[in-house]
Amino acid sequence: MSSNSFPEAEVYQIKKIRYNSPIVFAGFVGAGLAGSLAVGYIIEKLHMEEIGYMRSKYLPPSTVFIQGRLRHPFRFYANKKGTICAIICEITLRMEGLYNIVSAILDWAEKNGSNEIAILDGVATEKEHDNKVFCAAEEDLCRIMADRDINMIPRGFITGMPGGLLNECLLRKIKGVALLVRADQKMPDPLAAATLVDAVNRAYGTKIDTTDLVREKEKIGADFKELSESYSEHRKILSGMYM
Repeated sequence: MSSNSFPEAEVYQIKKIRYNSPIVFAGFVGAGLAGSLAVGYIIEKLHMEEIGYMRSKYLPPSTVFIQGRLRHPFRFYANKKGTICAIICEITLRMEGLYNIVSAILDWAEKNGSNEIAILDGVATEKEHDNKVFCAAEEDLCRIMADRDINMIPRGFITGMPGGLLNECLLRKIKGVALLVRADQKMPDPLAAATLVDAVNRAYGTKIDTTDLVREKEKIGADFKELSESYSEHRKILSGMYM
């Protein structure tokens, strides 16, 4: 396919690395930007390198500027050992073509030997943050998470990319789990993001210090306020998840 044409959905690789059965962490625009902030922080603290990005005719014609820096809004990363990969998307996505994007992500993950993808996300709430993380996955994976003080959600409804990825994982060999935290429905919520990173530490032994994420909550709130407001408007059109 010509590089000038827009595919249904494909992961465009810009750097080759040797993968070693990587766990994949994914964060998309959701309540409080908890998932994307958490994954962005993981990328930073593990010194992960950008290895590719998503190309799809279903992505809105948008780009991202953070502190004057231009970057692709849907990026893929890996650590040097190839044991951890990360996917971060910093734009809201339409439902149209969502499963094309989901399939491209999981095709890429399975091709590179991944056995598990963990989606980090926030669930909109008006209540104060409670430092609790819940999981949604198949029963065997939920039992593993329970041993790490991450309980299964008693009930709920998951939509968008997290729901699409979990659904497709049911039909594939790769396992899918969503780690969910209650987050501010209007403003960026670094505390919720830090809670997700702490849960990743317990579940996957990453040992990432969340001090900087909590300390810079005011700066993060200012930098990502517009994106969070965009999510809030998007959520009015498409019903989000709840638990």
